[in-house]
Amino acid sequence: MRYLYFFFALLFGFTSYAQVTQEIFESFKLQERRDVHYYFPENLDETKKYPIIIVLDGEYLFEQVVATSKFYSRFHGMPQSIVVGIDQSKNDLRYEDCAFDPENGLPSEKGKSFYEFIGMELIPYLDLNYSTAPFKMIVGYDITANFMNYWLFKDNSIFDGYVSISPTLAPEMESRLPMRLGTFDNQIFYQLIVEGEESNDRQRILGMNNDIKAIDKESLHYFFDEYTNADHISVATYGIGKAFDNIFGMFKPISPKEYKTQILTSEEPVYNYLENKYQGIVDMFGFSKPVELNDIMAIYAASRKKEDFESLKPLSDLCKKEYPETMLGFYFEAEYYEQLGEPKKALRTFEKSFQMEEIDFLTKEMALEKMDALKADFGF
Repeated sequence: MRYLYFFFALLFGFTSYAQVTQEIFESFKLQERRDVHYYFPENLDETKKYPIIIVLDGEYLFEQVVATSKFYSRFHGMPQSIVVGIDQSKNDLRYEDCAFDPENGLPSEKGKSFYEFIGMELIPYLDLNYSTAPFKMIVGYDITANFMNYWLFKDNSIFDGYVSISPTLAPEMESRLPMRLGTFDNQIFYQLIVEGEESNDRQRILGMNNDIKAIDKESLHYFFDEYTNADHISVATYGIGKAFDNIFGMFKPISPKEYKTQILTSEEPVYNYLENKYQGIVDMFGFSKPVELNDIMAIYAASRKKEDFESLKPLSDLCKKEYPETMLGFYFEAEYYEQLGEPKKALRTFEKSFQMEEIDFLTKEMALEKMDALKADFGF
C-alpha cells in the first residue's frame, strides 16, 4: 500500500496543475489496473475542505457531473468538490464490478473486490493526499446505481450522499433499501431519479419510493424525481442537475421565495435563521462556509422590515468578522444603538463606519447623512 501511495504521489507531481487527469490505478484489491478520471478545482487550497464525489460509469457520467459541479460551485454556492470517475464500460466491466447473486441479491466475489477497491484504496488515497471534507457522495446509473446501495448495508456508510439514476434493482433491494435508510442516525442524502417509460423494474422502484417516503426521520433527506418525457438513456442528463440542487440546496444563497416564505413568516429572531442555516452546513457537511453578502443583506432587510432590531447586534458582530474592512459591521451596530435610543453611541459608531470601505449599497454618504441627522436631532 505504501508503494501505491508513493506511485501516485509521483504521478500527480507531474499532473497536479491540470484540472482533469486520467490515470491508471493499480488496485491490489481487484488485482488489475483501472482507468480513473480526476477533476480537481483550480487553485486547490490546503486551508479549505473539498467534498469527494465518486462517479460510477465514469465514461458516461463523469463529464456531466464535473460540469454540474463547476456550474453549481460558481453560481449556487455549492462547495468546490473533487470528482472521481471510474471507467467501467471497457469489456463490460460494469457487469462484473456490480454483479449480484440472483438468489440473494448480494454482491458477487468480483463485486466485493470492487467495493473494497473504492472504500479501502481509492478514497483513502484521496483523503491522504488532499484536503478532503468528511462529506462524500456517489453517483450511479442502472446497475451501478443498484451497487452503490451496498454501502448502506454497513452500520457506518462511507458515503453521505447517493444519486441513484434509474436503478436496476437486485432481488429484495426494494425492501432492503428502505429498511436500511431507516436505521441511520447520521445525515444521509438520497436522490432517486427515474424515467417515465415502462421498464422491468419500474413498479418495484415506485413501490420502494413510497416506502422510503414513509420513513419519518430528520436525518434522512430523501428526494424523488420522475421525468415523464425521459427514456432510460436520457434520464441521466435530466436528473443530475436537479440532484445537485436538492442535495446541496443549503449552500444556495437566500432566495426571494425563501425570504418571503420562511424568514418573514418565522416567529423567531431574524438572525436565528442565518445562524441555523450556516450551522446546518457544518453539521451536515463537516465544514464551514463563508457567509455570503447576499445572505447578510437578506437578514438586514428582514430585521428592518420586522422591526427586529435586536438581530442587528449579532449581525454586526458577524460582519466585523466576515467583512472586517468594510462598513457593514459598524453601520449595522450604529443602527442598533440608534433604535435602542442611545444616540451618542450611535453617532460614534457611524463615525467608525465612515472610515471603513464602502460595500454593496452602503456608502460613506449614507453614514454621513446619519451622523448629520443625529447631530441635528440631539444638538451634538
